[in-house]
Amino acid sequence: MTGIDVALEGIEGPAGRMVEPLSFGIAPAASLALIGESGSGKTLTAKSLVGLLPPGFRAAGTLRVDGREHRLEQTDASWRAVRGREVSLLLQDPFTSLSPVHRCGPQIAWTLEAKAGRRLPARELEAEVARRLAEVNLPARVARAHPHELSGGMRQRVAIAAALASDPRLLIADEPTTALDASNQAEILDLLRELQHERGMAMLLISHDLGLVRGRTDEVLVMRHGEVVERGDTARVLSAPEHQYTKALIAADPALALDAAVPAEASGHSEASAAGASTDASDAPPLVRAAGVVKRFGERTVLGGVDLDIAAGEIVGIVGESGSGKSTLARCIAGLEREDGGTIAFDGAMLAPGRRSRTPGQMQIVFQDPYSSLNPMMTIGQILREALAVGGRAAAEVPGLLETVGLPADAAAKRPAQLSGGQRQRVAIARALAPRPRLLICDESVSALDVQVQAQILELLGWLREELGVAILFISHDLAVVRRIADTVTVVWQGRVVERGPCARVLDAPVEEYTKLLVAAAHRDRPPRHDHTHSHDHSTDGRTIPA
Repeated sequence: MTGIDVALEGIEGPAGRMVEPLSFGIAPAASLALIGESGSGKTLTAKSLVGLLPPGFRAAGTLRVDGREHRLEQTDASWRAVRGREVSLLLQDPFTSLSPVHRCGPQIAWTLEAKAGRRLPARELEAEVARRLAEVNLPARVARAHPHELSGGMRQRVAIAAALASDPRLLIADEPTTALDASNQAEILDLLRELQHERGMAMLLISHDLGLVRGRTDEVLVMRHGEVVERGDTARVLSAPEHQYTKALIAADPALALDAAVPAEASGHSEASAAGASTDASDAPPLVRAAGVVKRFGERTVLGGVDLDIAAGEIVGIVGESGSGKSTLARCIAGLEREDGGTIAFDGAMLAPGRRSRTPGQMQIVFQDPYSSLNPMMTIGQILREALAVGGRAAAEVPGLLETVGLPADAAAKRPAQLSGGQRQRVAIARALAPRPRLLICDESVSALDVQVQAQILELLGWLREELGVAILFISHDLAVVRRIADTVTVVWQGRVVERGPCARVLDAPVEEYTKLLVAAAHRDRPPRHDHTHSHDHSTDGRTIPA
């Protein structure tokens, strides 16, 4: 008997039953998607199949790999004989699975030697590492690079090479492309699909992105509150869902909305309001004006003279693939990076490079991962009181700040780890709002969230613009999300602006070839391919792969 068979009897946690009994099978070279919002149990289910449940959690059931049975409640010593050999785990963030202090080549070599059960001759090992890198479309010189010297897409390819070095029969890919741009997302998933077919390997894909699941998996299981509520052929489930929860997930997914050419009024602000914002922007001086901004890292020019205007109360989207310079531009505007050329003005006043002391609290940033940006040792109340003090506001305003972002007052007594991902992002937004900023910079601030929480955060940001008049600079690799919230969009490629304009016009009728390729990738038709050198093929943030 070949293939994968799972019979999960349940997962227990500190608060009781977390995942109800479920079963599924995956044939060789086939793929199964596990989808659902945060807390649905999909990641717990996946981790139970490699013996990596968090402390205090325990699973019962069986995993059969080509007929060999493994009990899910077996000891960690027993799991070590399975993990990385018969079953491999590919995580969302390659920095989690790759050591930052070692070069990429040795990290692949460790797995090769563990599989062989012996030390391999240096020449043989070097050749095999190069072959494994070639399998994931990376040059041999990547073996000499550290993970931080690579772009996000390249790091994930190295992580794939390391995960597959043991030639597993099952690859569990847990949100493997969440933090990547549209072109990298498509390329990574298409690569995994290709490697599956070459190896006859089964894949379990955990994702909240229904658009990526569609067309790249054979079957799908939809989970909610630890239970499977719907299962079946992927195309059938996503085109004709039967369960109300599946219908709600699809309705909340901006990628599927983009494919359906949802008009701007579905985004939470009407075309009329977007047009009004554009009109206001042309009649009044902009809140932020970046002119000819240049930024270099070493010999590489990351920003090559970029212009950007943001009007008061306007939501401006910036899109582009990894290494395009979009986040660097935002960091220059916020004063977190010192620009090497050009000017940045805020409310008509020129700002000194790298110093925003004239605008204390008036520009605030919300980052992608709130868990990394919030102090885990402080309560939410302490975090917000500290932020209020920066803006000269009273600590008594904490409950009102929580209410503004849709959180209950008792959240003030909790620590970040006690909140869900969506709740933590609301706290990050509340902290950013504490000094009453006029500009909110959101750098990939919803990319790690499931589709329903994404929709809630986007709705909150739209409400903040309407009610508080806050301007928002929204950086994202997800065109569907940008379409849902932004008035105008600026497309950045290799440190320069290639197209800009009203969001609906740019995404529905792009003029520039690069924008057309990005839109095609967002529609999941194919990864963008063009004759120019991709920044993510060779370097990122000014760092170059060792020659």
